[in-house]
Amino acid sequence: MLPTAHLVPFLITVYVLILIPGPSVLFTVSRGVAMGRRAALATVLGNTSGLMFQLVLVVIGLGSILASSQTVYTVIKLIGAAYLIMLGVRSIRDRKELAVALAPTGDAHSRQMRTIIREGFLVGATNPKGLIIFTAVLPTFIQPSLGHQTLQLATLGVICAVVALLSDSSWALASGTARVWLGRSPRRLERLSAGGGVTMIALGVALALTGRRR
Repeated sequence: MLPTAHLVPFLITVYVLILIPGPSVLFTVSRGVAMGRRAALATVLGNTSGLMFQLVLVVIGLGSILASSQTVYTVIKLIGAAYLIMLGVRSIRDRKELAVALAPTGDAHSRQMRTIIREGFLVGATNPKGLIIFTAVLPTFIQPSLGHQTLQLATLGVICAVVALLSDSSWALASGTARVWLGRSPRRLERLSAGGGVTMIALGVALALTGRRR
């Protein structure tokens, strides 16, 4: 069931929140610059799957715990931050191998794509921004008079995930195009991989140090 009375304000609010670069967007851009469009789009697919996982948790009732428990929120945030830092370190450490394997003329195999999707899922599933949207923003657009509030929340959440998928895909395509343009030589691609790793480490540290906004 879709609450339509405030649909336009809802879409605008969600789009603005998603458009503001957060962990998922910056991670996607880093992957796009370092690995290209295919890897960036695979990251978006993983991120969106992680976002849907968060939605399922909220819908089945864990959202109230996540919204009220500072401890649970902090644990999820730190897991996501640690994972981003680990990926950043690995990207810097393996930059020479990545430069060879991910050259613009190369083609990533299916196993690598599965790995990229899985990494994107973990980043999306531990992204505090998604939890805040689902637990603090979406409920304000539910219309109690329509009943089926859980179904309304799920419907609004799916719309939010679709908006995120479209928005993040545009970031993925843009960053992947920049990578093709910049990554003409192995040495330059090494620098891109290292730069993407530094970005992920900085993002992880910033995420770990950021407090919860009420």
